Amino acid sequence: MIRRFHQLDVFTATPLKGNPLAVVHDAQGLDDATVAAFARWTNLSETTFLLPPQDPRADYRVRIFTPGGELPFAGHPTLGSCAAWLAAGGRPRTPGLVVQECGVGLVRVRLEGARLAFAAPPLKRTGPLAPDLVARIAAALRLAPDDIQHHQWVDNGPAWCAVMLPSAAQVRALRPDFAQLADLKLGVVGPCDPGEDTAFEVRAFVPGLGIPEDPVTGSLNAGLAQWLIGAGLAPGRYVAAQGSALGRAGRVHVQRDGDDFWIGGDVAMCIEGQVRL
Repeated sequence: MIRRFHQLDVFTATPLKGNPLAVVHDAQGLDDATVAAFARWTNLSETTFLLPPQDPRADYRVRIFTPGGELPFAGHPTLGSCAAWLAAGGRPRTPGLVVQECGVGLVRVRLEGARLAFAAPPLKRTGPLAPDLVARIAAALRLAPDDIQHHQWVDNGPAWCAVMLPSAAQVRALRPDFAQLADLKLGVVGPCDPGEDTAFEVRAFVPGLGIPEDPVTGSLNAGLAQWLIGAGLAPGRYVAAQGSALGRAGRVHVQRDGDDFWIGGDVAMCIEGQVRL
């Protein structure tokens, strides 16, 4: 069966500088083996499949797959899927606000001009990491233990843990031992120097998902925002850079608005056509 298909670049207004996403529309009737095989075939960090909503409050439902399996939530697939749904003629029930249904429940996405932003889902796990886990992370990152200034669980579905280093330069210079990271989903953040156009540099290491390093990661940045702003380590509004080590220039726009943390980014359309599945 022929289905509509989009491939987009997320967290950038410039194609080829963000995190690509493949989106299959009208995915009804596709079995789990087929969608998993297609996600492996695209070999992108995520591929999504759009379906009619099951919850009457939602505008559409999405299933999110990495080459290694399905995720309950992910950030760049949320923004990219929403952009593809709108490009295909989707009209939200509430003007200016799209409600996405996914594995973690309902996620709000608001339209901010040309930019989209999702409301960060609540953290499923928080609190400091255990000392043995911090030691393992330091060894995997080839760091001394005292290079890790702060650490926290920031799990909003994909089981992220995170560490903060003293500087963005140290984050950019990391060359991890992926074998030691194994199945960890690790975010690393460091503050940028004064005068830079971003507040933090972020990297995301996920070797267990078949993608050693994710170029730009909405779910991680959502968890980081809740941690860093809540702990007074970041202002209530900032821009994070991600993807520098991979030749990308992702920009993640973070804003706290009351109890909500909005994670925003631009989306660039790259490919529009059809796929036979």
